[in-house]
Amino acid sequence: MSFGASSKGSGSRNAPRSFEFGRTHVVRPKGRHQATIVWLHGLGDKGSSWSQLLETLPIYNIKWICPTAPTRPVQIFGGFPCTAWFDVGEISEDGPDDLEGLDASAAHVANLLSTEPSDIKLGVGGFSMGAATALYSATCRALGKYGNGNVYPLDLSAVVGLSGWLPCSRILKSKMSAAQEAASRAASLPILLCHGKGDDVVAYKHGEKSAQALTAMGFANLTFRTYDGLGHYMIPEEINDLCNWLTAALSLEGPSS
Repeated sequence: MSFGASSKGSGSRNAPRSFEFGRTHVVRPKGRHQATIVWLHGLGDKGSSWSQLLETLPIYNIKWICPTAPTRPVQIFGGFPCTAWFDVGEISEDGPDDLEGLDASAAHVANLLSTEPSDIKLGVGGFSMGAATALYSATCRALGKYGNGNVYPLDLSAVVGLSGWLPCSRILKSKMSAAQEAASRAASLPILLCHGKGDDVVAYKHGEKSAQALTAMGFANLTFRTYDGLGHYMIPEEINDLCNWLTAALSLEGPSS
């Protein structure tokens, strides 16, 4: 695997780990550029897998940035190394989480978006562990800072999580309730969550509980779509829902624009 730029982890005041992020793939908009979305792959995958799919979407005004996660030992695989946005031992909204890894990946997303033009709307989305990282970014946006206290620099206009979960839900809930401005930021951020009821990798109950937790934190503009029989993959109905939601949430123009 080829590696690109390194990130100094979460920017911790102590001695942070250094994370080597992989290759980033970019899908240019077919129409007028109105929005840029960083799309995050699932555990063990890479950015190129999703760039190929996103290129085929009937949506014309989005620039997609598809980075590749660092390769690291992952507890859920018994320490076997694979691409992962953060270390995970248990897929659960209440499980212990690698906050340093989450901060590093959320900061990497923010860095990728930081050079976009000022008139472009910004978003983050992902599948499975990528969705978990996208939802963590949403909470960083609402709180105005990463888990380590460093300032979160972006104003996100859309967050998407497919077949994922909200990591460190309990910690984030207490932080959100203590932050005065977090509620208004959370209420104004559109979020789309999609989950299959037949998912045997990230169980449907984790997607449902994560949606409930986010709503309880004040993310009032949240849409939760479910699909009977859908496993840990995407189907045309879900792709159509994604495209329609993004078009509405980001006020995108049509193909002739």
